[in-house]
Amino acid sequence: MLTLYFAPGSSSMAVHIALHEIGVPFEAKRMSFKGNDMSSPDYLALNPEGKVPTLLVDGRPLTEVAAILYYLAKRFPESALLPRDDIEADAQALSWMSFAASTLHPARRRGLDHAREVWGIADRRLGSGWALQDYSIADIHLFRLYWRFANSLKPAPEIFPNLTAHYARMMARPAVQKTIEVESAIGYELPA
Repeated sequence: MLTLYFAPGSSSMAVHIALHEIGVPFEAKRMSFKGNDMSSPDYLALNPEGKVPTLLVDGRPLTEVAAILYYLAKRFPESALLPRDDIEADAQALSWMSFAASTLHPARRRGLDHAREVWGIADRRLGSGWALQDYSIADIHLFRLYWRFANSLKPAPEIFPNLTAHYARMMARPAVQKTIEVESAIGYELPA
């Protein structure tokens, strides 16, 4: 049994997309920033950091986007969210997700110029294809962060051409469309 604690549009969106890609049943528990749900004693017992996502796996909490995406890709290898038995691909996916978590995610807090600089690095690193040779969890993680950046700051497509093309490819995926449909119907209340 899988239970996803999520807040629409937040980092948990990446896990939400991956669950739709895999196609396994899961329970979705919406959390509210405005309602301060992540500070409730019950939630803090699951995730002492008080943030989303948290994925309950048979009642056991797993936290952090990269860890959850990696778990899902390995637990459901038929989903092809990571190449099978390829340690280098695993390492490349972890490299991308570490870069996303440590550099891309906090970039906006350091100012617009810094954000543009690090997204430029991501654009060059990505090139014209997927983050790995084929679509993977690294693409899901990268997409969610760029989705937030692109929808809030609206950079011209020619500034980040590779990320713009990646965004379009991701938006064409049924799992992404379904996640955005579900989450936008609930409503976004993202912190600044």
